[in-house]
Amino acid sequence: MRKTVCFALVVALPLLSACDRFADMLDMPNPEKDTANAQAIGGACRQTGRSIEDCYALHPEVDKADIFSGWKTMSEYMNEHNLKEVPSVLSRVQKPAPQPFNEPPQSAEVPAPQVAAH
Repeated sequence: MRKTVCFALVVALPLLSACDRFADMLDMPNPEKDTANAQAIGGACRQTGRSIEDCYALHPEVDKADIFSGWKTMSEYMNEHNLKEVPSVLSRVQKPAPQPFNEPPQSAEVPAPQVAAH
């Protein structure tokens, strides 16, 4: 009896340790992961000097309470340690307009200007 229980436990242990992987593969919602991601977004917005309203506007699909929690935590941390904001050096890239299927895609290359010989 004891050997059977030990064998069952040894067989079940690897299966139980990978439950989070199965949930990820099945795209099951994970509220703890969603909360952590939202708090990270809020913290990143605060660190880069974005207002909380801008952060809400940039991430409308994320829970505002969790964004605020991350923003507030980062603000307190930055004030406590006298840290300055780190402005983003990247500009927001505009997505190209969708092209109709019957037209070839437009090239992003600009032709070089022609120089007249004297």
